[in-house]
Amino acid sequence: TLGTQTDYRDGEAQTDPYSPEYVVHSSSVPEILTLAVLTWGRGLPAGQAEMEIIDRIREKRAWEAALPPMDSPSNIAKRLKMMEAMERKEWAYREEEIDKLQKVQLAVFKKLLQSREENQNELDAVRLYIQWQNHQKAKKEKMRKIQRDCALMLRKLIAKRKNLMGKLERRDIIKEYNDFSSQTYAPLSRNGFFPDNNSDYYAVKNFYLNTFAGLCELEKSVPDSVSQLKIKAPKPKCTITKTGYIKKSGRLDAVLAQVHQ
Repeated sequence: TLGTQTDYRDGEAQTDPYSPEYVVHSSSVPEILTLAVLTWGRGLPAGQAEMEIIDRIREKRAWEAALPPMDSPSNIAKRLKMMEAMERKEWAYREEEIDKLQKVQLAVFKKLLQSREENQNELDAVRLYIQWQNHQKAKKEKMRKIQRDCALMLRKLIAKRKNLMGKLERRDIIKEYNDFSSQTYAPLSRNGFFPDNNSDYYAVKNFYLNTFAGLCELEKSVPDSVSQLKIKAPKPKCTITKTGYIKKSGRLDAVLAQVHQ
């Protein structure tokens, strides 16, 4: 039964209203048969537009019943005149329907164009904001570069102004050792000093740690108390049984003695 499809499953269920069979007598023409083209979902249930169509069908049937017979030239002329008037009325109604349809289409087009313009404006705003951010970043970077170049040029001018006449000055050793930012304490690489070349100069070199003889001498100088430890196990303050368990009374006595002290 797993692959069996029944006759009453949801996909085959009836969704349209039931229309019973009917028989029309030859002498009668029911008015409801003029609405046979309307089906559920396409005209039914009837709205304002469908009611207007029904009223027009009734008016046309009444007009057809009021037409004069074609038995005399005067009746024929009158009939043609009435038919021309009805035709002009039909064309006017059709033009009105076309105008309404065009207005609806125009409103839809306006709405679509408005939504399209709003979306385009949003995209343009996002694009302009991104470009503005990029320009701001470029502006900040340019200002930072200008400030850095300005500070560099100012330092050069200050250094150049110190010896404006270009006179040779003798080295003042006392002044250099008194100034911790001088070449004595902080030499520059552009002057030929590379601190990484002599990095091991500041490493600690110990005779007792780096040589075997120093280690032997260091061991001789160490007293025996360092290598030979004498640690006594502390005596328990509580009563201990043969199995090594401390009784509750002993623990309580120790706590009370500690509190008393």
